[in-house]
Amino acid sequence: MAIEDGLLVPVVRFADGKSLSHISMEVKDFAQKAKAKKLQPKDWEGSTFTVSNLGMFGIDEFTSIINTPDGAILSVGAIQQVPVVKNGTVVPGNIMKLSLGCDHRVIDGATGAQFLQTLKALLEQPIRLLA
Repeated sequence: MAIEDGLLVPVVRFADGKSLSHISMEVKDFAQKAKAKKLQPKDWEGSTFTVSNLGMFGIDEFTSIINTPDGAILSVGAIQQVPVVKNGTVVPGNIMKLSLGCDHRVIDGATGAQFLQTLKALLEQPIRLLA
């Protein structure tokens, strides 16, 4: 989270067991605390994976640097409407570029690629996220 004094990376703990709405609520709470300068060290310690989103600023693609002790960082670019081919016809479509940086001492490239494949499938069929 970008604040006036710099960048803070609060930790959503056990995100894999939470609903999207719960994660969203938690992130909004962290944002309010960050703006009010009320985040505590316990709020940003113990991370394992970071999501960096410059897409909301219109940045198409970028490469993030992994924060220690994380195993990986996902860079999320802006959603762009572009012509795509669907069933042999050119139609408007949305694309978003993602980049995954992995610390190969923790996560090898093949595992990172599998993660991106799964993420791509979920983003292309978001109803699966609600299951």
